[in-house]
Amino acid sequence: MEKQSENRCFDGIQGVYSHQSDTCQCPMTFGLFLPEEARDYAVPVLWYLSGLTCTHANAMEKSGAQQWAAEHGIAVVFPDTSPRGDGVADDAAYDLGQGAGFYVNATQDPWAPHFRMWDYICDELPALLTDHFAIDPDRQAITGHSMGGHGALTIGMTHADRFKSISAFAPIAHPTMSDWGIKQLGAYLGDDQAAWARHDATLLMRDHGFDGPILIDQGDSDQFLDLLKPEALAHAIAERRQPAVLRMQKGYDHSYYFVSSFMEDHIAFHAQALYA
Repeated sequence: MEKQSENRCFDGIQGVYSHQSDTCQCPMTFGLFLPEEARDYAVPVLWYLSGLTCTHANAMEKSGAQQWAAEHGIAVVFPDTSPRGDGVADDAAYDLGQGAGFYVNATQDPWAPHFRMWDYICDELPALLTDHFAIDPDRQAITGHSMGGHGALTIGMTHADRFKSISAFAPIAHPTMSDWGIKQLGAYLGDDQAAWARHDATLLMRDHGFDGPILIDQGDSDQFLDLLKPEALAHAIAERRQPAVLRMQKGYDHSYYFVSSFMEDHIAFHAQALYA
């Protein structure tokens, strides 16, 4: 693993690191904020998964998460959204290929050799973090924005034994019924609808839900609202009687202005679960 940068930030350290990923078969980069407490003992960690076109840097630089994470003594990890590099498949469209990994393990060519973001986020990167940093593997929570909100919900519900809490900002909530999903799941996973269903938060909620707290914020002026389909997830939560808080925030769009406006709430929400 190579250190790209480390900067003092709210009495902690905001670092950027790269490593050769065995899972994605290419170099991968991630950001990690460690609060001051990590100098003395292992701290809980919040995973932040970013959206389409983003790298590790978008949320790291725009969300304001470090201030609130420092206040609660929580580490925040900012993974990249896909494999990258000259030898990695890509597409001319912004919503497929590099920057658009969708947090799945691709089974179809040309994506299958590198696009294994599910295993990277669920297995390889957690092991790397606990091996090299003062991270407590027994206290983890997960959040994300847009495509990353989709990833946070699907990974969180699938690995409910690992995560104490889940939150999301404007998640792609029902990708099997959205143009932000049908295109990508078809490209990465082929025609197997059962494989698609394992990556749909609405369907996972209907199937088994999550034994823990959930918080979702959605702006009512989001320009992508019809693609995100928050109403489908809301119906599934109600049908399952899943404990959850869903907030429709008046006047907010899909940008990081929206994310940063409610980041304090989300980190306080996760801190309550991580320190319970």
